[in-house]
Amino acid sequence: MSQKATQDWNPGAYARFRGLRLRPALDLLAQVGDLPAGDVVDLGCGDGAVAEALAARFPERRLIGVDASPAMLEAAQGYDAKVQADIAEWQPATPPALIFSNAALQWLPDHPALLARLAGFLPPGGVLAVQMPRQYAAPSHRFLRDIAQTMFPDRFDFRHWKPPVAPASDYWQALAPLGAVQAWETDYVQRLDPVALGHPVRSFTGSTAMRPFVDKLTEGEAATFAAAYDEALGAAYPLLPDGAALMPFRRVFFVVERSWQP
Repeated sequence: MSQKATQDWNPGAYARFRGLRLRPALDLLAQVGDLPAGDVVDLGCGDGAVAEALAARFPERRLIGVDASPAMLEAAQGYDAKVQADIAEWQPATPPALIFSNAALQWLPDHPALLARLAGFLPPGGVLAVQMPRQYAAPSHRFLRDIAQTMFPDRFDFRHWKPPVAPASDYWQALAPLGAVQAWETDYVQRLDPVALGHPVRSFTGSTAMRPFVDKLTEGEAATFAAAYDEALGAAYPLLPDGAALMPFRRVFFVVERSWQP
């Protein structure tokens, strides 16, 4: 992951949903074509969920994993090199053939400037491929903001909040001057297994979207917050007969091949 958090990421909690988080990465990878000479960079590699797929697709390439989390990097396997760095400050030693980023750039601001910077590292014909969640208007994420602001107005104020991820068409327009662009969105209907404590959707968001909220709360406040969140989720995502839940999840994708023209 790429953001600077008060607490490090938990690879075990994140890995519980490895299959659901890996499928969008594979869908993104399927749209990457031929590459020029250079390394393959897994930017915001996390615990290395995509390393095996990247290595299989580009077996002759040097595979580099980049992440800000020491715990995630320690858990990550399958890379020729691992680099601890914040994405906002990272720059490659040599122009990479592919910068691949699966569910990481949503943590960073000012995407037009960020993407232009990343694409600027590529050689002609190099590819920037990105997937980010665009779930912020859905109950799973909206409830986090609404409940936090209601319960803890001294620490949360979303009156002027804007979603960190734009529609796919916005990214197409921003990247089109840099080269050939593909951009799309997909809704994944995820079946989340029953859990012993709380709602299955909270089990999914607890290791990602919920973390910045809990980081600002005491242990007791976090428990109260989680209980209110569980109650709201129960209405929005009714449990199936076996205790599982269906959670539609939207993701945005784009792939840009750097133009041969300056």
